[in-house]
Amino acid sequence: MAWKKEVFGTLPDGRQADKYTLTNKNGVSAAFTSLGGIWLGMIVPDRNGQMEDVVLGFDSVEKCLSLSGHLGEIVGRNANRIGNGAFTLNGVTYKLAINSAGRNNLHSGPDFYRNRIWDVELKESGDGTAIEFSLFSPDGDQGYPGNARIRVSYTLTEDNSLRLDYHMVSDKDTIANMTNHVYFNLAGHGAGHIGEQVVWIDADAYTPGDETSVPTGEVASVKGTPLDFTQAKAIGRDIDADFGQLNIAGGYDHNWVLNHPAGKLSLSAKIYDPGTGRRMEVWTDLPGVQFYTANGLKECQGKDGAVYQRRGAYCFETQYFPDAVNKPQFASPVLREGEEYKTTTIYRFTVE
Repeated sequence: MAWKKEVFGTLPDGRQADKYTLTNKNGVSAAFTSLGGIWLGMIVPDRNGQMEDVVLGFDSVEKCLSLSGHLGEIVGRNANRIGNGAFTLNGVTYKLAINSAGRNNLHSGPDFYRNRIWDVELKESGDGTAIEFSLFSPDGDQGYPGNARIRVSYTLTEDNSLRLDYHMVSDKDTIANMTNHVYFNLAGHGAGHIGEQVVWIDADAYTPGDETSVPTGEVASVKGTPLDFTQAKAIGRDIDADFGQLNIAGGYDHNWVLNHPAGKLSLSAKIYDPGTGRRMEVWTDLPGVQFYTANGLKECQGKDGAVYQRRGAYCFETQYFPDAVNKPQFASPVLREGEEYKTTTIYRFTVE
């Protein structure tokens, strides 16, 4: 499998960020940068063989550092929200930065992993070419305990899948709940509104949120609500329904409780674009997925001159449930000293 390396840009302190592009035998390619391990692009065919980039992204260091939206970022140590920006572990309360709704921590910010240069290694395996990003996160980084060594690898396979493998070890008990905040639009990254694209999610329940979108601790059935995707439906069909949870979030931005057995890598969601015939499958071994329809994405200029707008894309952020560290009834995101955090998510692209 082919890969190439080129300069992506220069940080304000003079350090260089590189861009890496992997290409398989089918001409499918995936691009990344050592800045934040950001997933920059994914070029896949439609039903007529037309290749197009279906991942929103930026084409400069400056935009990656300054614009909101978390496009393509590796998010850690904890993805999503921690209520009141604090948690207690082993009797010690850890306070995090408040960067959401005036009282919560979101995506472990504002000192995001996207702002750091990660170490890079290219590897070949029977599955395809992998690019592995690694980062040392010292004790106290972002407010979390423990010296953590983190690896995230992206493998482009010959069946047009991108496999994400996450790994972390720490010398103290800590939180490990990583994801990728990649935005997709199967019609093309600059195609705009995604209301006609069809989604299925293998989840009979979700975790309702409070007025700041932090889970209340309840696990509620999706049956009879606009959050029911157990039968595939167009994103736009119910997104503006007068339903409390949708009103709070301005659309879909919720954690779905996946049906598969704990820890088993399983097909968890499918997306289809009728206009191009492109399909995407989401496989994960994690208990939840945040389906987000870019309700808060501010208009900005992306790569290739494309203009990105509200509801012009969607995310499938695989995860432990938001605020799980403060909700003992949820599967725990705590990583114990000396143990390994290992999880896999796969995005597989096909055509109809």
